[in-house]
Amino acid sequence: MSFLNEIVLTESIKIRTTPEEIFTYLTGIVDDESFKSLNADNISFRWLKGEPWTLGSIAYAEKYLHGKPHKFTFIISKVVPNRHIEYMPSSRLIRVFFPKKEFIIERQESACLFISSATFRIGWISKKFFKKKIDDGLSGFRAYLQEEGKNLKRILEA
Repeated sequence: MSFLNEIVLTESIKIRTTPEEIFTYLTGIVDDESFKSLNADNISFRWLKGEPWTLGSIAYAEKYLHGKPHKFTFIISKVVPNRHIEYMPSSRLIRVFFPKKEFIIERQESACLFISSATFRIGWISKKFFKKKIDDGLSGFRAYLQEEGKNLKRILEA
């Protein structure tokens, strides 16, 4: 889609733990309580189809972004145990503009680098006429990614 520019927001944090502990924590997010523990802006979470965190399974989540509640249905599109989880919106239309969100775990000496990223596609017309709104939205999403990493670090290093 050449008329869309891809923007990848990426936040990373070093966590003194193993890839297995990070992966186990992330794949243990299966309900409202576990979902809320990762970020205070998370509201609700449930699995709609398939086994949790397996390729093709579908989940529903609600979270606050820029102070407003948003509802998401997403499909697990990639799982590499202890290394990578990727998911995408179930709506093909939304996927055009928000193709994926992913967690990457990289082993380092006595710690791991936890990387959380979100990919967006924005058209030049939107960027021209709605630059402030887009910039504010991306800034809010970046803050969400940062909070996710900080909370995961706090939980796993406790």
